This record gives sequence, structure tokens and C-alpha cells, in this order.
Amino acid sequence: MTYHQVSQITTATDPSALGEVLAWLDQFATAPLPRQILLQCQLAVIEGFTNAVRHAHRDLPGHTPIKVQMEISEQSIDIQIWDQGPGFDLPLTLESRLNQNSQELADGRGLRIIDQVADQVTYHSHPGQGNCLHLHRQAPWS
Repeated sequence: MTYHQVSQITTATDPSALGEVLAWLDQFATAPLPRQILLQCQLAVIEGFTNAVRHAHRDLPGHTPIKVQMEISEQSIDIQIWDQGPGFDLPLTLESRLNQNSQELADGRGLRIIDQVADQVTYHSHPGQGNCLHLHRQAPWS
């Protein structure tokens, strides 16, 4: 029997909505993944959600939605975090963050964490839908 679970949550642009996201993540506790991998993915979701609230939606109304989707199978994990902000250049921003040491960089650690958790990270604008930060991690889990 193969394992496959997909779920999503949509919240308002509010730092306190992180509690809803954390509660939503609990449903993945029984996924057939090493606990360390699951915790890393949860941390990536927390960082991505927080970045959407603090940066992408900084100048948007509090009712602007943020959607998080997580799909887990025995072969891979896919996390999508959708925002409605102006977007940014992920490769350029990641390069900048990865070239700075932790003392120079008080802000921006979230993208560094996300990059370490995922095998592949992309960020694309989808007209009419918003921007999607997509994290992909392929088995085998290491």
C-alpha cells in the first residue's frame, strides 16, 4: 500500500495565524517519514509563512489570504506557499543570503533554512493566483 496525503490551509495575513498553521501541520505526524525530516519540513512551512506575512504582504490588508499546501508521498514532499505580494527574485536573494555570514544577517535566515531543507526551491508568479514558493524534497530521505 502506498502513502499519499495532500492538504491545504488558507489563512489571513496575520502573524497570529501561525497557530492555525501549526495545528494544521499536526495531521502529518503519522506520515511515514523520519521524524527529523518531518520537523525540517514543518520548520520550512513556518519560515515560508512568516516570510509571506512579514515581507510579501507587508503593505497589504490583513484579510489578504496566504495559502499553504503540503503533499507527502513515499517518494517526495512538496510544499507550496502562496502569497499575493509583489514577488521577488528568489535566486538573487538566496545567493545574497548564502554569501553572508550569520552575524551580518539578522533577517533572512528563513530563506537559508528553506534552501537547506529542500532539494529544489522555486518562486514563481502565476497571474490571477499570486506567487508560489515551492519546496520539493525527493526520497530517499537523508
